[in-house]
Amino acid sequence: MKLVVIGGGITGLAAAHRAVELARERGVALDLTLIEARERLGGTIASERVDGFLVEAGPDSFLSEKPWALALCRRLGVEDRLVRTDDRFRKVFVWFGGRLHPLPDGFQLLAPTAMRPFVTSSLFSLPGKLRMALDLVLPRGHADDESLGAFVRRRLGAEALERVAQPLVAGIYTADPDDLSLAATMPRFLEVERLDRSIILGLRRALARAPLPGTSGARWSLFVTFAGGMEELVVTLAARLPPGAAVLKQRVSALAREGERWRVRTAEGGAFDAERVIVATEAHATARLVRYLDPSLANLLGEIPYSSAATISLGYRRADVPHPLDGFGFVVPRSEGKALLAGTFSSVKYPGRAPAGHVLLRGFLGGMLNAAILTEDDGALVSRARAELREALGITAEPVLTRLHRWPASMPQYRVGHLARAEAIEHAAAALPGLALAGAAYRGVGIADCVRSGEAAAERTVEV
Repeated sequence: MKLVVIGGGITGLAAAHRAVELARERGVALDLTLIEARERLGGTIASERVDGFLVEAGPDSFLSEKPWALALCRRLGVEDRLVRTDDRFRKVFVWFGGRLHPLPDGFQLLAPTAMRPFVTSSLFSLPGKLRMALDLVLPRGHADDESLGAFVRRRLGAEALERVAQPLVAGIYTADPDDLSLAATMPRFLEVERLDRSIILGLRRALARAPLPGTSGARWSLFVTFAGGMEELVVTLAARLPPGAAVLKQRVSALAREGERWRVRTAEGGAFDAERVIVATEAHATARLVRYLDPSLANLLGEIPYSSAATISLGYRRADVPHPLDGFGFVVPRSEGKALLAGTFSSVKYPGRAPAGHVLLRGFLGGMLNAAILTEDDGALVSRARAELREALGITAEPVLTRLHRWPASMPQYRVGHLARAEAIEHAAAALPGLALAGAAYRGVGIADCVRSGEAAAERTVEV
């Protein structure tokens, strides 16, 4: 069977690797080609070692509570390369009112579960705390889907949205919470409301049944990464593909059905025949490829918007950073008017990220609420980040390391109604024989979700 996988990010790599596994298990003779437009595999996953620092250009970890990436690591035999967060420093700060406030212990993304830390927190006003407490008596909502912003305002009030939910969501999805579909991104909270009515009570009951990962001696923390950086996963997957399977610096420009087979052409003049094709590119790129196969499918794909982002990694001598760095990092509410969406204390969060006597910090910029900032040049972005780190952490010294990476149109936005759109896309794609779509655009944006999507596409594709 001839299989072409279009896109060499983590989704395409997971799909290609799983196809090889399945072909071996099912006795299928597989002729595999993976086509990637860039000069390297991995998509947004890229790690760099420089002067003793380990810099992540894109994602720095994956969720262990979603099982698919961890299961892949086990099958690859690289689970022993994984490292967990240092849970002595689980604290997250919120930059509000010109200073960093600790997020109260027990605060689970949108709502508190421990009352004493919440009541004594400096992050919320007394009226804000009282409004959040109303969640204990408010009736259930009845919407199948609503924006995260509408949900938080309804259940917990504007202060909870502006000071916690919005900045945390911006750090995860680079999204506007008033557009973001709660059902597509955080269905857990809809389910909690449905079952328990009160979000606060429901989260407390769930916590009593199943303590948070990383707090009860579990092997893995909520977030895990590789000792040598996330690119270890990319390198390992690439090495398990058949020799010569990966074709780099070839941008697919046309996808056509010719009789019972597929014809894949690239802008560089390449042409590949296939019986099966997995398209693992961003939705806007996939839309261009299928526009002549199924215009309605292309329109559905084109309706998924994307945000852009940039990461800035800065290395400092530890003595030049006055802040104790006693947490994983901080998030920044949009109301503060800052360029930074969030900052991570990378060398605190994971071991081996900075040489002795140094620290590595990483900032995030852009997203749907501040897209205009990415029109500035690299020097201006670095200057902004340094100025804001001076405000937040008191750093006035020059960094000993600076790295900036831009990721244009890289994060799909799951707007209200996204699940219905994803279902329509899957239905339309299923009508095209031998074609499967996969990626972050459909049912999850994280690395674990991408692994699941890619492997599911391989399962649909590789048949005896």
